[in-house]
Amino acid sequence: MTKNVYYVSQEGLDKLNEELEYRSTTLRKQISDAIGTAKEQGDLSENFEYQDSKERQAVNEARIIELNDTIARTVVIASEEGGTEIRIGSTFEAEMNGVTKTYSIVGQTESDPMAGKISHESPLGNAFMGHKPGDTIEVTAPAGKISYKIISLK
Repeated sequence: MTKNVYYVSQEGLDKLNEELEYRSTTLRKQISDAIGTAKEQGDLSENFEYQDSKERQAVNEARIIELNDTIARTVVIASEEGGTEIRIGSTFEAEMNGVTKTYSIVGQTESDPMAGKISHESPLGNAFMGHKPGDTIEVTAPAGKISYKIISLK
């Protein structure tokens, strides 16, 4: 079985590491304290605080495992400046229907389309890959075909 590789910026990797540190130390301790307090209340079978704390613990531990796995398979991508074609890490301007917007090609875990960060695995991100300023690309969306003209690479 092939394991996925996660492409992230250094900033994205730092955020993952910060979350892992928080969950492994601060949150884990808070949950442990809540379990201890709930145990002191007696009958655990009908103790909502205990059951809730145990569930929070399971969710937190699952997320810690997921973060460790993601970080182990992360490849840090550097910002591409002054390149000749769009790749992971590129920031560029494209025009659609007379409106120019700035986009960055990022890994899936950092994708935020509303902020112009599009995954290289998304249909739009994949369509931009390998193209140069002056190229026009068409992307099929639920509303039909949309044309983008690449204006510049930053």
